[in-house]
Amino acid sequence: MDKLDIKLLELLQKNARTTISELSKELALSRPSVSERLQRLQESGVIEEYSARISLAGVGRDMLLIILVSGLRVPLKDFEDMVKSEEMIIECHRVTGEVSYMLKAAVPNMNSMRILIDKLIPYGNINTSTVIGSPVPYRYILPVEKDEEQSDGT
Repeated sequence: MDKLDIKLLELLQKNARTTISELSKELALSRPSVSERLQRLQESGVIEEYSARISLAGVGRDMLLIILVSGLRVPLKDFEDMVKSEEMIIECHRVTGEVSYMLKAAVPNMNSMRILIDKLIPYGNINTSTVIGSPVPYRYILPVEKDEEQSDGT
């Protein structure tokens, strides 16, 4: 991956609806070259999908929750199946340490939060935090440059 690929990734993350022509102008490359780069990035798995970021408040989910689950009381598959089916849970990560899972949920109000917590309680110990602010709500993801990887003196 070269600097043009990295710039292409940055532009797409800022606006995935940018046309090939606009990308071509921005990168000073021909449209076929941009298309070829996009195809290569998709085939290699660097670009997984194209999607829209949605405002949680804009769709009526005004409360963002971080839920830590520990002391799981059911098989992992049962818990993961339940989480996958619960639409208020927008992320689920199995993690190391004392906590087994970290969930991110977006709910419309306190009553919805209570209902979600009540659904989770039978599965394990639940610790819920309400997000009051997000200094880094989203970050564009670009490859780590070689110099950054070796900045620790190796």
